[in-house]
Amino acid sequence: MFVFDISNPLTLLLLLAATVLLLFLSKEINRSVVSGIVLFAYLILLIVHVAQLTTLPEEYRYMISTITRCLAIDFVFILISFFAYLWVDDVEAKAKGKKSYNNSLDWFWKKV
Repeated sequence: MFVFDISNPLTLLLLLAATVLLLFLSKEINRSVVSGIVLFAYLILLIVHVAQLTTLPEEYRYMISTITRCLAIDFVFILISFFAYLWVDDVEAKAKGKKSYNNSLDWFWKKV
């Protein structure tokens, strides 16, 4: 059974680098769509890991710890990309002079 093991340090480092680069790209071009794509990709990865965990055959039970580590890392990346999406959406709204999608974290962005 193939598991996209993101708990491997090299894979984790590459995913982190790709995420940071895409988030900075979305900030530079003032398009929150790019950070939304990153968030959507991590949500898909979370769904894949949950599906693999729930449909895990008996002979692959030794992989439960690996998949649960991957799920924890998925949640961390979803949290990071969600806040980055809100941040880039706020930057895009200010640059284009329109209302942001969600201003509930406006107090936080003023301190950053």
